[in-house]
Amino acid sequence: MGDVQGLSTLVSGLLALALVAVAVALSLWQRLELEKDLGIAVVRSFVQLAAIGYVINFIFGLEGVGYVVLLLAAMVGFAGWTSSRRSAEVPGALPLATGAVALAALCTLGLLLLLGVIPPTARYLIPLGGMVIGNSMNATSLTLVRVRDDVREQRDKVEAALALGATGRVALSPIVKSSLKSALIPLIDSTKTAGIVFLPGAMAGMIIGGADPLEAVRLQMVVLYMLLGSVSIAAISVGLLSYRSFFNARHQLREWLHGD
Repeated sequence: MGDVQGLSTLVSGLLALALVAVAVALSLWQRLELEKDLGIAVVRSFVQLAAIGYVINFIFGLEGVGYVVLLLAAMVGFAGWTSSRRSAEVPGALPLATGAVALAALCTLGLLLLLGVIPPTARYLIPLGGMVIGNSMNATSLTLVRVRDDVREQRDKVEAALALGATGRVALSPIVKSSLKSALIPLIDSTKTAGIVFLPGAMAGMIIGGADPLEAVRLQMVVLYMLLGSVSIAAISVGLLSYRSFFNARHQLREWLHGD
């Protein structure tokens, strides 16, 4: 029976590739040149999800929190590396991104454990930790890229503020605030419209799996508020700490920002 269910799940996944074919067709039609990226994304997601499935199953069998911490630490490291690649020109992007994601994960999961919202088990920590780390990574990437691009675009304004005696932090403050809003607004809007415009992933998955809708709502509320907190921590921390990367010790814009 289990083999039949597994085969059915695999076939369903393969049939869902028809939707990817639609995306490829649209890319070809509009000449977006995204076909290669779409193909790589499908292959990587299949391999990575299959691999993490076996890893999680293995860790569930060990029943040790230490192994969960190691897995989450590896996820944080990969998320920081991925985020820093989007803004490779920014000095110290890797430690900045990794530190922001790690801080968000530590604060969010730590608070949930401290308040007793979730139990300290792999079944809760791994999936919720993955959500926290993934969303924090996206917020970190958006913030760093937006700050970098806006500093380049508005370097005349920044240098004018510096010439009037402002410190690097003060001169960059409007740009950082704008970048933080851009990073946080998508999640804020999603949270505002949850239950009206769409059913979030965790809730939809539980309902499809046969769970009580009210229990699904309770868990989804935890997930939504957890993500709001973690994304805010990641974006704000990387935004506030990144300003040093754009200035030298004399509060002057670094030379690489003057390139076209």
